Amino acid sequence: MTVKFHKYQGTGNDFVMIDNRGGSLTRQHTELVKKLCDRRFGIGADGLILLQDVSGYDFEMVYFNSDGNESTMCGNGGRCLIKFANHLGVILDTCRFLAIDGPHDGEVLPDGTVSLKMKDVEEIENIHNDFVLNTGSPHYVSFVNGVQQLDVFNEARKIRYSPRFEKEGINVNFVEKLSDREIFVRTYERGVEAETLSCGTGVVASSLAFAATNGQLLKHVYVNTPGGNLEVTFENNGRSYKNIYLKGPAERVFEGELEV
Repeated sequence: MTVKFHKYQGTGNDFVMIDNRGGSLTRQHTELVKKLCDRRFGIGADGLILLQDVSGYDFEMVYFNSDGNESTMCGNGGRCLIKFANHLGVILDTCRFLAIDGPHDGEVLPDGTVSLKMKDVEEIENIHNDFVLNTGSPHYVSFVNGVQQLDVFNEARKIRYSPRFEKEGINVNFVEKLSDREIFVRTYERGVEAETLSCGTGVVASSLAFAATNGQLLKHVYVNTPGGNLEVTFENNGRSYKNIYLKGPAERVFEGELEV
């Protein structure tokens, strides 16, 4: 079988994109997805995304982690998929698509960056000044000093494989405050089981947790990651958040065909 693919990246978070409107691939192609995402024996990516037809929306997003398993929402992947849909001519500038966590609105902005509306967040759990919340995917957020020197892999695995989170898994974010409106985030992603250069849902989770530590007045956070810069805007009321938007670059890297 020949698989035609496109490779996209959003702040270094990279994805294999496949136009699956013909329905040639299914959610059961776990081993194929794992092979395509392999950086030595495949194309190489943090995840794989299928663009599919679905009634009532411009398209459907089906996201797999690099381990081959279908996973929860991916913010950078969603932004890349919007750019992919635009490239294919499925949409012009705006869209409404369906993902595993529900509907999302998106827009390709005039400068080529992509804005993605995320799900509302109703609750943030505080654990000894760390935070647990779900922004479409589950996240643990810990504020630290010297985040760029931190051993993220080993420190994150202590949390990810702790008794509470070992079975279902959780993404772990380490965050350093740079200013009253700016943070630096490094994320260990479950399913990838390593640090990625950026994580969209993690950036959103970190921004909301940052707002929770700043008297709820903050509504716009600038986020640095090892892979580049993103912005998160939102409205908050107490400890709930709505109208959350993730904005940043999404770029096509290359396309090709692979015999599998």
